[in-house]
Amino acid sequence: MRFFRPVLAAVAVAGCTLAFAVPAGAAGTAKADTARAGTARAGTARAGTAKGWFAWVGPKGAPFFVENPPDGRCLTMSQESQGAHNGTVLPATVYPQKECKGTPLHLPPGHHAPRNAPFASVKFGSH
Repeated sequence: MRFFRPVLAAVAVAGCTLAFAVPAGAAGTAKADTARAGTARAGTARAGTAKGWFAWVGPKGAPFFVENPPDGRCLTMSQESQGAHNGTVLPATVYPQKECKGTPLHLPPGHHAPRNAPFASVKFGSH
C-alpha cells in the first residue's frame, strides 16, 4: 500500500461533512500493516481487500483515509486516531489497543464510530 501526504478537500457524506486527503505528489511508501498518517493511493480493489474507503481523524483534527484496505489484517495506527468511518463493503472492527487488542467496536459497512471515540487499530472483514 502506498501512502501520501494529504491535501484536504471537503466532501459531504451521509449528512455529515468529512474531509478527505488526496495525493499531493510522490512520497515514501509505508508497510501495508501499518496505517500511517497519510492516505492510500487510489486504485482498484484486489482480491483480499475491503473495497471502498476507511476514514478517521488524526492529530490536530487532520482527516485521513485509506482506500481498499487489506481484508483480515490488523492495521495499527502510528498516531492518535478517532472518529472511524467505514466506507468499505466489509464490516470493520476498531480496537482501543494496538495489534487489535481490547474491547472491539464493530462498524458495519457505511457506519461510523462516535466522533471522539479513539482507536489504535482496525481489522476488516468478518473475524
